[in-house]
Amino acid sequence: MSVMEAVAKTKFAELTFEEKLDRLAEVAVKIGLGLRAGQELIMSAPIEALPLVRRITEHAYKTGALLVTTFYSDDPSVLARYEYGADASFDYAPKWLHDGIAEGFRSGAARLAIAGANPALLAKQDPAKVARANVAASKAGKPAMELITRHEINWTIVACATPEWAKLVFPGELEHIAVAKLWEAIFVSSRIAVDDPVAEWKEHGARLKRRMEMLNAKRFSALHFKGPGTDLEVGLADDHLWAGGGTTAGNGVYCQPNIPTEECFTTPHKDRVNGTVRASKPLSHQGTLIENIAVRFEGGKIVEATATAGKDVLNRLIGTDDGARRLGEVALVPHSSPIAQSGVLFWNTLFDENAASHIALGQAYSTCLIGGEKMDGEQLAALGANASLIHVDWMIGSGEMDVDGVAADGSAEPLMRGGEWV
Repeated sequence: MSVMEAVAKTKFAELTFEEKLDRLAEVAVKIGLGLRAGQELIMSAPIEALPLVRRITEHAYKTGALLVTTFYSDDPSVLARYEYGADASFDYAPKWLHDGIAEGFRSGAARLAIAGANPALLAKQDPAKVARANVAASKAGKPAMELITRHEINWTIVACATPEWAKLVFPGELEHIAVAKLWEAIFVSSRIAVDDPVAEWKEHGARLKRRMEMLNAKRFSALHFKGPGTDLEVGLADDHLWAGGGTTAGNGVYCQPNIPTEECFTTPHKDRVNGTVRASKPLSHQGTLIENIAVRFEGGKIVEATATAGKDVLNRLIGTDDGARRLGEVALVPHSSPIAQSGVLFWNTLFDENAASHIALGQAYSTCLIGGEKMDGEQLAALGANASLIHVDWMIGSGEMDVDGVAADGSAEPLMRGGEWV
């Protein structure tokens, strides 16, 4: 019996859609954000997410939010830029807006992003323009993103089913059926298809914390991944810390940055990654689907990269800056996670990264280093932390992946076999 079939036989299946949506909103505010009374909330969302936005806003104000401000995105408006915008448009991003958001975070605001944009929105657009627009947005958004990657603020991401995304996930289905199926998959993966979602999340967070504490106690110097098309050794940064199951932000608020989450993750050493690795799932990046990624690392840097679809986008991605060819994150995820067991390919990193162990190109999390949140760029680099304008996760784990922890003396200890914790 699949996860979805099992849920269909529970009390959750008897709830109305509005009641299920309210549960997701409650978890987003109470667990994802850990929102405090008196905090502002800055939210971003696709325009189709309005019903979820309204319920999150209600729960935020019930919790004591000072003010909720939401920025909406609209896929057809994004396409209009690529179809009719002047060439100079693609090297521009509203720095004034990003600076204002960063100032909001510095003033104590929490951040919530609702994912749901069409993953294939820009698949037919000029990859060069897409890359230029992404670089411009990354540069303008860097001050705000640094506060997020340093976990200076409490933040989280949740998802909303939208028609174009749903039709990609469930091709061949009528639109309303595809949307309903995607919503159910989101509810299950987000662990709200239970009697008490808040209690379930607290228990799940505790389980991840125990696994994280075990990894921190081991002090491995590297991880060795072995599977189909993969023989990769990922050296870990000096003084690295494993994270998982939520975090206490710099403002003292305990939050769960991603809903769903199944990972324990840490910072690799930017110069100590060697070998070959093949993606186990497609990567959706800024509206383009990149399929069957295979790369080779030498001395921490990608020296060869291929893909059967989206190769140009992949090459532009890793050409963003020097750090884009190096790793900023490595994460372990069991193949038995609800996302993997659902059998659904979401074409969305928020979900697909929690179906499989993964690596991320680009910016490292300074909080995954002992004392890293107080270090400057040179100090972080000295420990092996990567710096980049990007941070892009892609999945490498599967039911055929084995992972060993490698000690400083070279001895190896099994961590995962067949995608499961030993």
